[in-house]
Amino acid sequence: MDVRQIEQELESARRTFHDLVAQASPESLRRRSDGTRWTNRQLLYHMVFGYLIVRTLVPLVRTLGRLGWSRRFAAALDACRGPFHLINYLGSCLGGQILPTGAVVILMDRTISALQRRLRTASQGTLALTMHVPTRWDPYFTPTMSVLDVYHYGTQHFDHHRRQLTL
Repeated sequence: MDVRQIEQELESARRTFHDLVAQASPESLRRRSDGTRWTNRQLLYHMVFGYLIVRTLVPLVRTLGRLGWSRRFAAALDACRGPFHLINYLGSCLGGQILPTGAVVILMDRTISALQRRLRTASQGTLALTMHVPTRWDPYFTPTMSVLDVYHYGTQHFDHHRRQLTL
């Protein structure tokens, strides 16, 4: 993957998200998703939450990639996977219920825009920085990921959950 491809997939995810929300009826938003315990509304929030995690991970990968301290950090995070999964689940339940879908769309737009701006200004050296990540947190995490890989992860997460929607 290169910067241009990542920018395009971010923009495609934004447009797809707009379409999904625009086509969703109130009834379909309350329906259970396929393969999760979330409703479609909660899962839509969780899809945006994945990009919020990318916004947090990018500076972390840059910093730990420069320092070289990521192996122990990833191991510690893997050891805490139980609380992470609970917070991940409950946070999406709560966020999906509290925030109106219009607010979630705005959150998606702002998050994607911020990621695109940061991506465009990053140097090739920065994008190549790597860190070890907690592979037990998500099936799309690989043992070592570059900054560019983390940008791509957001869309892998988005696409995975898009297939679980039952709108």
